[in-house]
Formats: sequence, C-alpha cells, structure tokens
Amino acid sequence: MILFWITCAGFVAIALAFVIPTLLAAPQEEPDSQNKEANVDVYRDQLSELEADLQNKIISGEQYQQDRDEIERRLLDDVSAGETVLKEKGTDITVNRRPVYAIAILLPVIATALYFRIGNPAAMSATPSTSRAPFAEGARPNAPMSQSDIEANVASLAKRMEQNPGDAAGWSMLGRSYLTLQNYSEASNAYARAASLKPEDADVWADYAFAMGMANGKSLLGQPGELISKALALDPENPKALELAGSAAFEAKNYRDAINYWQRLLQKTPTNSELGQALSERIEKAKSAEAAGK
Repeated sequence: MILFWITCAGFVAIALAFVIPTLLAAPQEEPDSQNKEANVDVYRDQLSELEADLQNKIISGEQYQQDRDEIERRLLDDVSAGETVLKEKGTDITVNRRPVYAIAILLPVIATALYFRIGNPAAMSATPSTSRAPFAEGARPNAPMSQSDIEANVASLAKRMEQNPGDAAGWSMLGRSYLTLQNYSEASNAYARAASLKPEDADVWADYAFAMGMANGKSLLGQPGELISKALALDPENPKALELAGSAAFEAKNYRDAINYWQRLLQKTPTNSELGQALSERIEKAKSAEAAGK
C-alpha cells in the first residue's frame, strides 16, 4: 500500500526534520529556555540512536560518519537561520548567539569523542586497520557490512535481550533493528515487550502501532489503530502518533479527521522542511478526496 510507504518516509522525516521552531527565531524579553532545550534534545536523541546502532553493529563506521555529518549539518543550518537581527516596535533587538555557539561547538565535540570511544575510526582512513575487531567474523574492518553481517548482529542483540528481558530501551532498539531488516512481525513483538515495560511512553506505543501495521499487511486499521489511540491518550501532541493517526484516518476514509491530525502536526513543523512539505501535500490530497466524496 503506497500510503504506508508514505508513512515510512514520514517517520524518517520526523526523526531528521521535526524540530521545535528554530533556535533564536523569535526574540523575547524572557527567552523560552524550554524550547532551546527541546531543540538540543532532538539532536542529542538522534546522535544517541546513531551511536547505539554503531555500538550494536547495526551500521558500519562509514555509515555512522555520514549520518553524523548530516545531523551536524542540520544543526548548523538551524543555527545560521536563527542568527539574525530583528526589529520589534522600532527598536533593534540582537539575538543572543552565545547559547547557539555553545551548542554548535559542543555537539560535534561530544559526538566525535563518543565515536572515537565506541566507533571505528579506521573507517575514515583509506588504510585498513587491524587494531579493532571486525564487525563480523571474517569481515574486513573497513569493508561495507553485508546483509548477513547485519542479520548476525541483530541476532546477537536478540540473544542479549533474552538475558536482559527487563531492558525496555534494548527492546525498542531491537524493534528498530528488525524494522531495518523489514522483519515486521519480530519488530512488533519487540515493541510489545518494550511497551509492557514502559506503558507510559507514547513513543513506544506509536512505534508498536507502526510495526504491527506493517506486519498486518501494511494497514493501520484494527489493533494498530487502538495502539495509536493509546499513544495519543498518553501524549495528545506526540508527533509520531499524530502522523500515524492521520494515516489511519485517511485509510478509513475519515478525511476530516486525517486533515485535523496532520494539521496539528504541521503547526509544530517548520513549513520549509521535508516533513512540512509532505504533510501539506497529504492535507491537500485529503481535502480533494473529501470534496470528491470518495
């Protein structure tokens, strides 16, 4: 179902582009420190997930380096967009750049330090290094990871979770790994374990709903929809849940509900971002379908 592949793209866009309105976008007499912290948390979460995938050998060192550079580029884009001098009521107000500079400097430093601690620095060099163990038995340190290598690493993670069944974050990581392999049934089972351990986490319920929907013939109707409702009950403004709720409503031909869910998410999304553009297109498609009475 093409709708679900659009949903997949939306999930990726949420991870990369959903940021509370740009740092320093609107100067006020009392800066909103919570919004600034939220922006930092978004990038920190992305780096943490990336580092976890590297540590568990789901991705190669070369892929880690590329993805980390992309995250840092997005951060710097947001920073440069906020470094402007605004005028309010005829008075020049200069944006305080010090927090921005601190973020721009510290994030790359922290990411680099973590990479050299748990990553594969040899991947940045054309000269192979033998100082680190290969990703999988018989593999070269700088060689691209094969599908069998990734599957072996995911199997190793699954075995580790059998020994640590109370690790909610580990089950979520395993679910995400199974999604990468398009093993949707196992992904759904892993997220079910995570949800049982963290029943108050809306993100986990939304991920569970997505995995179950993919496992159930790429449809969000039925039990996946119930899981989406649980996520929204915990956090009515959860971006993953809102995106999925809109997709489920569209699939059920409840176009007015789909428009409402997606518009709520669009209000929190930079309009010029990939996600913002995708949401606008979906909203227009839902309006057209509603007008046509389909």
